[in-house]
Amino acid sequence: MVKIISAKWILPSTEERPFKHGFLVIDRDKIIDLGSKEEILPKYPNSEVIDLGNKIIFPGLVNAHTHVPMSIFRGIAEDLPLMVWLKEYIFPIEAKLREEWVYWGTKLSLIEMIKSGIAIFCDMYLFEKEVIRAVEESGLKALVGEGIFDFPSPSYGPLERGFELTEELLKNFEKHPQIKIAVSPHTLYTCSPETVKRCIKLSEKYNAKLHIHLCETKEEIEEVKKRYGKRPVEILKELGGINENLIAVHCVKLNFEEIELMAKLSAKIVHCPESNLKLGSGIAPLTEMLRAGIKVGLGTDGPASNNDLDIFSEMRTASLIQKGIKEDPTVIKSEDVLKMATFWGAEILGFSESGKLLPGYKADLAVLDLSHYSLQPDYNPLALLVYSAKNGFVSDLMIEGKWIMRDYKILTINEEEVIEKVKKIKKEILSLLF
Repeated sequence: MVKIISAKWILPSTEERPFKHGFLVIDRDKIIDLGSKEEILPKYPNSEVIDLGNKIIFPGLVNAHTHVPMSIFRGIAEDLPLMVWLKEYIFPIEAKLREEWVYWGTKLSLIEMIKSGIAIFCDMYLFEKEVIRAVEESGLKALVGEGIFDFPSPSYGPLERGFELTEELLKNFEKHPQIKIAVSPHTLYTCSPETVKRCIKLSEKYNAKLHIHLCETKEEIEEVKKRYGKRPVEILKELGGINENLIAVHCVKLNFEEIELMAKLSAKIVHCPESNLKLGSGIAPLTEMLRAGIKVGLGTDGPASNNDLDIFSEMRTASLIQKGIKEDPTVIKSEDVLKMATFWGAEILGFSESGKLLPGYKADLAVLDLSHYSLQPDYNPLALLVYSAKNGFVSDLMIEGKWIMRDYKILTINEEEVIEKVKKIKKEILSLLF
């Protein structure tokens, strides 16, 4: 059944001007029309019309890199550099990880992302079948991949089983409308070149995304060079892993030649500015990446290292730090970072029918409530999204024509149940640690 949604503002994409008092027409899971009241209502006379009032309708946001179950570890290890945080705190805790924790940790993160207007995300973690189960129940869309390591995983055990599990997921979800599967070697310091090469071959076999952390810190580069005599990008290139299916996360320490190589070979990058700042990893050369023609998405990274899942905040931070370090407010525009958080992010994750509110695209949309004081006055709706909006300001979320949240009420997840389960998990984690 056709339904029509209107609001004070509709922001179709970063290429189109905001549409004041626009009407968006949705048929099942897709947008079929957009226009003024005078244009739309006579064309669809018997359709349901939902007037959202003093709000902005915009494309659902994309969190292009995270580890959603890690919400259960939020605050457990703070103010540490990445290698210390990971090797001395996170890996030992994860060695005791349980499937149930992953499921409920995912649900906690999904609540936060829904309230942040996120429709699509990319996850790399452990027990990904539990992540998938929670995502299917929520109605969100995701690219997910079981993290591959050379050492035994608390999820699948030995490395060989990790490859078997990944291939099983690739086969089982090949045509799933909501879930896509990535091949996800963790990094070049936790996976040997031989392991990464196998991952690349598996990615090629299924035309799947290859999702890997790359050049996040100077320590990573030094460790990889010490082992193999080459920088991570050089190794990945020699293995054949730099191509249009590569999703390289962080890339804080890319040099000029590596940026040019990534652009030439159509690789994609995900920028996680707040996690990089919090872990003291540095600031990625974002403007150089964009200038080279690389499609860049935005990610929060995991909620144990950020410590939230707010893409509004990432957009603001990504923009401000580049303006600051370059001492030039024009070096990056609000349109650039919104594109990273919408259409480019969706395209990078393989959901190219999402990210815009135009005819032919999926009806994946979020609604920003302008009644919040920091969203007034509304001279520039796009700038409000990038520089003023915050987690919790989204009143409604629709994915493929179905409401996931309506008037601040999540319809697909029992929030109270999730909070009670997470309280129980916290006690279990503390009993194992102390």
